[in-house]
Order: sequence, then structure tokens, then C-alpha cells
Amino acid sequence: MNPKPLRSALLLASLLMAGTAQAQAPAPADKPHPWQAAAPRLTAEAYFTNLKDGDRIETPYLLKFGLSGGWGLAPIAQPGRARSGHHHLLINRDLPLNFKQALPFNDQYIHFGKGQMETVLTLPPGTYTLRMLLADQQHLPHFVYSKPATITVTKKNATDPQTLSVPGVSLALEGPVVKTPFRVQFHASALNVAHLAQRLPDTGHFRLTVTPASGTPAVMEFVEGQTEVWLAPPAGSYTLKLELLDNVKAGQPLAAAATASVRVE
Repeated sequence: MNPKPLRSALLLASLLMAGTAQAQAPAPADKPHPWQAAAPRLTAEAYFTNLKDGDRIETPYLLKFGLSGGWGLAPIAQPGRARSGHHHLLINRDLPLNFKQALPFNDQYIHFGKGQMETVLTLPPGTYTLRMLLADQQHLPHFVYSKPATITVTKKNATDPQTLSVPGVSLALEGPVVKTPFRVQFHASALNVAHLAQRLPDTGHFRLTVTPASGTPAVMEFVEGQTEVWLAPPAGSYTLKLELLDNVKAGQPLAAAATASVRVE
């Protein structure tokens, strides 16, 4: 038997099977919706959403984190994709001189390796310089960080810190009336954010539904741990609904949805 026809037949069958598999491959779940816009600033930043340079606060204080530039949160339990990491709070520390060296674990480098978006500060009265820094699974820093914020703690109260962080989600807008593009910031309290592909228990990813006054709702899932989005929908009035969906139990919310209304001019 001549082996050449057999090899040709096997090669043809292999190519046909590959073509069929490619045709049946699902579209990416994280494909941007047409209303999603590029961020006006090209650089990515880890930042404080409720604290700025010069603030005077009392502790315990619930400090919240944000992440821009299309980057997402990925807990250290499993590797995340590119453009992902977990937050670190630096207290009275400058940025590391060597970004190829893992961050230490001590009271001045606070790690949030589960995908947390907040922490409760319990600092005694005094002046502090705080900074956010994103790092990868091996705690190697990314060039994604905040400007330093020098704050003053004026008083430490007797409040139980554990009462300040209650499971839930919230969203923040620039105001009730905006122009495009505008930013929508997501937040999860006492809940962890991760990539959907990591399939980690007790983590979720955000889903935003933007419903116009008349027309079809736009549903956007942020499966790579993103915690904000810039939008540019047509002018009109919209209702926004933010959910945090379980990364193991498909479609199951981890908390009650947050809603807001906005008018786009």
C-alpha cells in the first residue's frame, strides 16, 4: 500500500478538524461594548478613591482603593493575566528603588493578596504619607502606583474597626449630569475581586448594566478584575446597575446590586 495517499488523507482530515474547532470557538467574553471608551489618561494608576493629599481624618477610617488604565485585580492564589495584580498600601515608604525585588511583609507594606479593595486604618494620631502600589503574584511591583498622600490623623476613636466594612457593592459617578467620556468607579466592600478565569471561591467580577430611558440595555462584564470603566453612550438619561457576580457559581450575585441614574449631555 502506498503510504503517500494515506498521509495526505490524514493531513486533510486534521486540517478540516482544526478549521471546525476554530469556527466553533466562542467569542471573547470580555470584548468591549461599543459604549466603552478609552481612558483620557494613557497611564495606569492605583489610587485612593476617598482620600487625598492634605486630608485630616479620624481613625478607624475605611480607606478605599481604585485601579485605572484597564488593569484588573487578580488574587495571588492563582496567576492572573497580563495587566493585573493586587494592591499594596505603603505607609511612610517611598516607591521601591528596585522593581525586580519582591515587596516585604511588614507594617509599612500592607498586602491585599485576596483581591480586596479597601482596608480599615487604625493609625494613632500623627502625620503619615500613604501610597498605593500594584504588584504581581510574586509581589514584584508593577509601574502602577499612586501619588503620595500626606495626611494627618487627628484622633483615634473607640469604634470597632470590624463594623466599618460591611459586604456590599457601590458605584461612583462624577455627578448626576455628565459629558462623555465619563468614568464609572466600582467598589466592593468586604468582598474580593478576581479574574473569572481564576475560578476562585469567595471572589467575584463586576457586571454593569446601562439602561437607556428607551432602548436596549447594554450589559458589560469585567471578567479580568477591572474596577472602573469609561463610557461614551449617546446623549440621554440612563439607569446604571452594578453587580458583583460569583466566579464559581455562574451568574450568582455576591451582594445586592447598586444603582444610580445619570443624564448624558
